[in-house]
Amino acid sequence: MKALARLWVIPVVLVVWEFVARAVEDTDFPPPTTIVVRMYELWFSGPVSRLFLTDDALENLLPSLARMFSGWVLAAVVGIVAGVLLGRSRTATDYVDPLIEFGRAIPPPLLLPVFIVLFQASLPMMLAAIVFGVIWPVLLNTIDGVRAVDRTYTETAVVFNLSKQQYLRLVVLPAASPKIFAGLRLSLSLALILMVISELFGSTDGIGYQLLQAQRSFDGAGVWATIALLGVLGYLVNSLFVLVERRLLVWHRQATRNAT
Repeated sequence: MKALARLWVIPVVLVVWEFVARAVEDTDFPPPTTIVVRMYELWFSGPVSRLFLTDDALENLLPSLARMFSGWVLAAVVGIVAGVLLGRSRTATDYVDPLIEFGRAIPPPLLLPVFIVLFQASLPMMLAAIVFGVIWPVLLNTIDGVRAVDRTYTETAVVFNLSKQQYLRLVVLPAASPKIFAGLRLSLSLALILMVISELFGSTDGIGYQLLQAQRSFDGAGVWATIALLGVLGYLVNSLFVLVERRLLVWHRQATRNAT
């Protein structure tokens, strides 16, 4: 109820935006109603058999989501595996840490020209940009999570004479999972951003490409419609991830309550 009570801000902002935009009458600053109509025309005015998706939606939304999730999953796998290995070896981390700090300090968009030279304007280029940008939260959170395993768990594993594989599967990964999921959630938002940026430079379809085409054709409503769509997608993807996280980590919340 408290969350719903705070939502009154959204319609107030939209109403103010509507009146201001209509008073200004600037094509580059359209009212929300115009943006919604443009979104409907572009993506959601298709037949019922295709869930109301238009040709533009099928040709641009689906490829973009495929690229985003492919890059995110690849970064998640590499980040978790490398994070577990480095988290269990402080010596290895000391050697690699300067490289990690150097890599995460580089803004991913700055490397797009490098990726274009290496992979041309292609799917591997876009995936490389996404993976490079989103792997750091997963990697660093996994390292921290593995290092922060409670000593009690480690001693219990010794008492039960668990093998290294059992210790990793039954103790380390469950104990580190809250931090791993925190890194995955942050990286998912970054994947959406980098997906759009990479499509601006090296794609002939996708949401980023459609945004660029709307800008070039001076379609102000189309630009705002694409931006609004990205916001909606980001909200939906994050909400779905939170639901999955809560289900998978329900044991962690229960253990925290019992401990307090």
